[in-house]
Amino acid sequence: MSVRIQEEKNIRKLSKIGKQSVGVTLPIEEVRSLGWREGQKLAVKRIKGGFEVRDWRK
Repeated sequence: MSVRIQEEKNIRKLSKIGKQSVGVTLPIEEVRSLGWREGQKLAVKRIKGGFEVRDWRK
């Protein structure tokens, strides 16, 4: 895999998952810095111009 320039590193594509969902990959360095793990619940909130993704809390 070629090394991306810093500006292109955070450009991601949406991928189709099943029939009615899409997903986006996150940079592993950022996920690790947040302490997130595979299978962890996340809260997704629609905000003006995009989405906000946070750790899910009761």
